[in-house]
Amino acid sequence: MSKIKKLTNIFLLSTTLLFTACSVKAPVEKSDLINTKKYANNISFDQRKETDLYLKRYFNPWKQNSVTYTVEEATWGFSYKNKTIYLENHLQASPDWFEKQIENSNFDSYNTLLKKAITLKNSDVRVFPTSSPMFYDPEKDGEGFPFDYNQNSAIKINTPIFLSHYSKDKAWVYMQSSTIVGWIKVSDIAFVNEKFIKDFKTNTYSVAVKEKFPIYDNNFREYVKLATIFPKFKDKYIIAKKDFQNNAIITHINLSSQSVQNMPIKFNSSNRIKIAQALLDEPYGWGGLLNNRDCSSFTQDFFVPFGKFISRNSKAQTRDGEYHDISTLSKEVKKEYIKQNGVPFSTLVYLKGHIMLYVGVKNNEPLVMHNMWSVRLKDKWGKKYRHIVGKTTITTLEPGKQLKDFDEDNNILDQIEGIVIL
Repeated sequence: MSKIKKLTNIFLLSTTLLFTACSVKAPVEKSDLINTKKYANNISFDQRKETDLYLKRYFNPWKQNSVTYTVEEATWGFSYKNKTIYLENHLQASPDWFEKQIENSNFDSYNTLLKKAITLKNSDVRVFPTSSPMFYDPEKDGEGFPFDYNQNSAIKINTPIFLSHYSKDKAWVYMQSSTIVGWIKVSDIAFVNEKFIKDFKTNTYSVAVKEKFPIYDNNFREYVKLATIFPKFKDKYIIAKKDFQNNAIITHINLSSQSVQNMPIKFNSSNRIKIAQALLDEPYGWGGLLNNRDCSSFTQDFFVPFGKFISRNSKAQTRDGEYHDISTLSKEVKKEYIKQNGVPFSTLVYLKGHIMLYVGVKNNEPLVMHNMWSVRLKDKWGKKYRHIVGKTTITTLEPGKQLKDFDEDNNILDQIEGIVIL
């Protein structure tokens, strides 16, 4: 059997995956990814070099002397006070509510704590130091849950961070990780000293290749997300716990070889499929809400096991590779351009506010994998509504095309602005 045929027979996910997020029932077969020539050309990158750069960036907060954003940049969220925002009870947030959050943010103390720390669990990163959500009008389609605009992002257990200052109530701390800044609960972190850092940085690291498996250090600690990094020490793996002064202590745990592998794992077809399968059907989580992923955290985490860094939000990810502007092309020409130029599992497809991973072709249609919330529809009377997808799925570039109320004015394909060859 030829090398190309062997590659063809193992590509794409499994016979249980659906071709679209909506109504098409045809399963994706292993042999559906026909663009084998690009795979046979040994598409790859210098994984050791990329992993070294990734880890350098990952640990960079422990080399900082201050949070690197200006006060003006760090307080960008204060502009929400000028917008109509609704809270968890669907009542409008008052000016007093915003003033309370701004006062509690305590930015008069910006960059005064100046401590290094580590996350003890998967943690939300908030715009304001409160768990209260902020919604635009919840009565409108596409607003309300899960679009909590107080959710800036989320970071995983074992993440190095640098601390700027406490909120006035001392319940939150403003921090910077390698990818994000914002408010995190004090209970989610522990302070690190140079000895801890030296012991934690073992120079041998493993990465989670499964999604949401439990870990224990005698007691349950966390459901680990794929792309979580664990320093390895002999046959054990390191996480932190804290003492009574909130200082981090090294603790060693056992992990199975099915859950974690040495970082980076090989960027080959079987591993790409394995990581994609692990992320498929994960519920949508705006900004990482409820320990889930949105579109850009899906694409970001897909590449972490291979040692490749890409940025946290969709617009920034367009600068992580070779960007091709296709915004002025017709829908059909866009499809052809992506088929001819896209590299499966190594190309991002971008439209404003959303990003997708190109995975190949079926029935002459380009396929993408992405975590999406909904498809916009319109009935025969012109009333608009949404078909909720709410998970990571594989679709064509026109998800919902087969639905009877498909709204051509909201066709994703028409909105695609470019592709990024990584």
